[in-house]
Amino acid sequence: MNKKNFDLLLESMREGAQILRGKRAPSRRFTIDKKEDVQFVRQTFHASQDAFAKFMGVSVSTLRNWEQGRRRPTGAARVLLTIALRQPELFRATVQEDCPELAFQ
Repeated sequence: MNKKNFDLLLESMREGAQILRGKRAPSRRFTIDKKEDVQFVRQTFHASQDAFAKFMGVSVSTLRNWEQGRRRPTGAARVLLTIALRQPELFRATVQEDCPELAFQ
């Protein structure tokens, strides 16, 4: 590591320590919205874990890991969940068209 990067890292650590001690306000905050919760999405469509996992193309254990916060969906699964939240009617129509046996109520 060169001196410039080391100095930037050291300054960042000092800022972090000041924030933790309450001597400085953080430049940004991150909050997790309930709508990012996979269980919330699944329950919005009144789907069982088995049905939702099958539609998402993942195992039930993967879905449970997402719902319990041990893992986070990535890639196509994350995109599909975003569509489910932003365009619920499109999501419902897609499920009914592609997987009628999993059609959510």
